[in-house]
Amino acid sequence: MPEFSIASAEIFLAIAAMALLMFGVYKKKDAFVPVSWLAVISLVVALILVLMGEGGSQVTFSNIFIVDSFAVFMKVLALGASAIAIIMCMDFNLREKMDRFEFPVLIVIATLGMMVMISASDLMSLYLGIELMSLSLYVTAAFRRDSTRATEAGLKYFVLGALSSGMLLYGCSLIYGFTGTTSFAGIANAVTGSEAGLGLLVGIVFLIAGLAFKVSAVPFHMWTPDVYEGVPTPVTAFFAAAPKIAGMALFIRAFIMPFGELVDQWQQIIVFVSIASMGLGAFAAINQKNIKRLMAYSSIGHIGYALVGLAAGTEAGVSGVLVYLTIYLVMNLGTFAIILSMRHKDGMVEDISELAGLGKNHPLMAFALMMFMFSLAGIPPLAGFFGKFYVFVAAIDAGLYPLAIIGLLTSVVGAFYYIRIVKIMYFDEAKEAFEPITKPLRVIMIVATIFTVFFVAYPTPLTEEAGAAASILFQ
Repeated sequence: MPEFSIASAEIFLAIAAMALLMFGVYKKKDAFVPVSWLAVISLVVALILVLMGEGGSQVTFSNIFIVDSFAVFMKVLALGASAIAIIMCMDFNLREKMDRFEFPVLIVIATLGMMVMISASDLMSLYLGIELMSLSLYVTAAFRRDSTRATEAGLKYFVLGALSSGMLLYGCSLIYGFTGTTSFAGIANAVTGSEAGLGLLVGIVFLIAGLAFKVSAVPFHMWTPDVYEGVPTPVTAFFAAAPKIAGMALFIRAFIMPFGELVDQWQQIIVFVSIASMGLGAFAAINQKNIKRLMAYSSIGHIGYALVGLAAGTEAGVSGVLVYLTIYLVMNLGTFAIILSMRHKDGMVEDISELAGLGKNHPLMAFALMMFMFSLAGIPPLAGFFGKFYVFVAAIDAGLYPLAIIGLLTSVVGAFYYIRIVKIMYFDEAKEAFEPITKPLRVIMIVATIFTVFFVAYPTPLTEEAGAAASILFQ
């Protein structure tokens, strides 16, 4: 008999999504705002249920669903990011006539898929969670049906996503064929003390390919710039936050738990993907004029940095990844709060040159964006520096000196386009001022700025929680 209480947060969120859908259908007119706030409340309740869970490691549903401190840590990030994304999008959707109640419901369903991904302890639940999230994201990407750009972006995302799902399934089938089980624990037992056969290694490669698409790592990044630029800005903000957290959580669990004994076999693949992602993110963003497209290449680069910690294959490496993802999430949400505020009377603007004169017209917004850009570049003593510091130290401790050096060099290159934005804000001739920032976006911007600037003063709570979450995977 399955222990349903272990998955209480997921069960609640599934029921809440169906209830919100019915509420929106029956309310018909003006349902967007109440459904949005109810969706936020549902996500907060789910977060509380996650935190109320018992300690240790618990499994249910025939050992395909696991809840441990690692799952709790990542679920808190995913739920928080999704709730903030809904709040960020409300004003934009109302202004741009995208105020259909299905939008927050889709985000709730996508978040449910992320939670299943994070707690997956079997190849079947892994695939179930990915598809539940992905199907919702495909619809969300093409939500603006009257926009050719958004429809094109949604279609491109769907086609490439279907391809990646096929590769993932092929990899899972090979792993099952050569180990005789789909359970992570069973796979770990099958590979312990034995050499990995060629068929199993091919399966691992296809599994990496499928997961790399979900986190937009090179060479499976091709959808990211076009989708980030084409979809509405609130959707871009959501794509850049919660799905990346869930994807990296699955990446970590799917390799540390079942294939921890084979770290020497898959480490070199992760190292290649990490270097390629850092390099592309650093160089491809230099000539970008659209700020959403620049953030797309930035996100590719930051996934590369996060993969440095995974490549180390150690507890310190995973702990560094968790700290990095938390800091990246806060910086990203703060940056997109400002991007959503780039609005004139005629509508939204996305060109980086429109930021000219922001230091004079909106000093607080300019200061916040400057802090986020410096932090994303990894300049001390801001939070972004410590995120990179932890993963690079883990790589050095694991003997991956070339990877750490390349990561440091790409950080220097990437700093160019972040600092260029600061130069445009403070030194270029001022352009038309943006409209005043809305209260919810202002609050998100200020909180994210405080975290980014003052993280250096008291990093202990985050590092300790990340360390405890990482240690459970190596027991």
